[in-house]
This record gives sequence, structure tokens and C-alpha cells, in this order.
Amino acid sequence: MSLREQKKLETRQNISHAATRLFIKRGFEVVTIADVAEAARVAKMTVTNHFGRKEDLVFDIRNDFVDWPVNLVLADPSVTPFAAVRRGYFAALEERSALLGFAGIEFVRMVRESATLVSALAQMHIDRERALVAELVELDRRDEILPRAAGAHLTSVLRLLFDDVWDLTYAGVEPDALASKVHTAATKAFAQLEPALG
Repeated sequence: MSLREQKKLETRQNISHAATRLFIKRGFEVVTIADVAEAARVAKMTVTNHFGRKEDLVFDIRNDFVDWPVNLVLADPSVTPFAAVRRGYFAALEERSALLGFAGIEFVRMVRESATLVSALAQMHIDRERALVAELVELDRRDEILPRAAGAHLTSVLRLLFDDVWDLTYAGVEPDALASKVHTAATKAFAQLEPALG
């Protein structure tokens, strides 16, 4: 990464962190882009150059979130997409990855109290499914319905487990106990899919 790219990334992260702190404190709907710019000590134009929509300030990992299952599949063509996603899920669970929903309770509450953010998160799950389905169809063109169904099944499990992480976070379950509960649920969910997709 060049120095210029590194500075752009640092600016983007600074803006996102400042915005999230404001949204948690005051609520997403009432904070303006001008408020974010002031808190991040940048021009309003700088904020809009880095983030096309206000909700992108909250979900700054959106692209990584959407692309993650596809990247898992492409990373190791020697295993089935099912095996790649399952293995990647449990590795990310060990890391308490934000891609699985790990976040503080204040963040979860802030999102759930905003209809705009709830809708944006739902769209991220839809886009994740579409991306994985498109990749699986590209990998196996013999019968389009089967890769489409596989992508839908896999991303549905990822969404359900994400919801579990957020429900447990919101209930105040501490991270290690939360991860243990989700590990048990994930093991069962992937086992249910394995006869069809494994």
C-alpha cells in the first residue's frame, strides 16, 4: 500500500469511528453529515467522497461483508464451496470477527433502533447471497438451480448465525460464552446442510 493509499484509509477509518461514536451517543437519524465532518475534523466533502451514503459510515466493512463467502470459496478450489465456507466460518468465529456480527452492545442497539440501518443490514445479507450465488453459478454451469440453491442455503445459515450473535450480544452474554453458544449452533446448522452440499 502506498503512503497516499494508507493516508486515505486512515482518513476513512477516522471518519467512520467518529461517526459511529456520534451515532451511538445521539442516534443515527439525528446526526448529520456536517456533524460527522466536524467531529472527524474534516470537510463535509471529504466525508461524502469516502462514503456515498450515510449508512455506509456505520457499515464501513460492507464490501468485505458481502464478498467474504466468495473469497472463502475462491481461496481454496481444492475443497467444496460448502467446506470452504464452513471452515472459514469457524476460523472467523475464533477471531470474533465483525463479519459474523461481533460488535459491542452499544453498536447493536444503535443499529436496531434505526429503521434505516436495519434495512441497510438486510440489504447487505441479500447482496452477500447474490454474490455467492453468482460465483457458484459461474463455477458450475451444468444446472443453474443447484448452485443457486446452495448459495441461498449457505448464506441463510450465515444470516441466522449472525442474528444469533446479535441477539446474544443484546442480551448481554459475555463474548466467550457467546462464541461457545454460536459454535454449537453453527455445528448443528452446517451438519444439517452437509448431506446436500458437502
